[in-house]
Amino acid sequence: MSMKKTDLEKHLAKKLDGRMKSSTVPQRFGKASAAAAGPSDRKVGKAVAKLVPLACRLPAELVTRLRERAVGFEGGMSALLAQAVEQWLASSAAAAPPAAPPRAA
Repeated sequence: MSMKKTDLEKHLAKKLDGRMKSSTVPQRFGKASAAAAGPSDRKVGKAVAKLVPLACRLPAELVTRLRERAVGFEGGMSALLAQAVEQWLASSAAAAPPAAPPRAA
């Protein structure tokens, strides 16, 4: 007796599932990737002050220039932006006196 087309497809799917379940996970995924990072990378992450994610919208041209500059910058894009913001805050704080807080009426 011959099998229906749907039965053949189900049989092929079961074979594929069996092959996927029996195969091993490549080294670049899961626990092996964390172990490959090494203890030095984990220490660097712990030594850094608490980092807070920040989302902002920038013009595409500016982002392109930032990416080009961040390639050669130690720490990548985050460190480059942190340095730029620190410099800007320091220069703007020195240039203008702090504004008085608004008075409650």
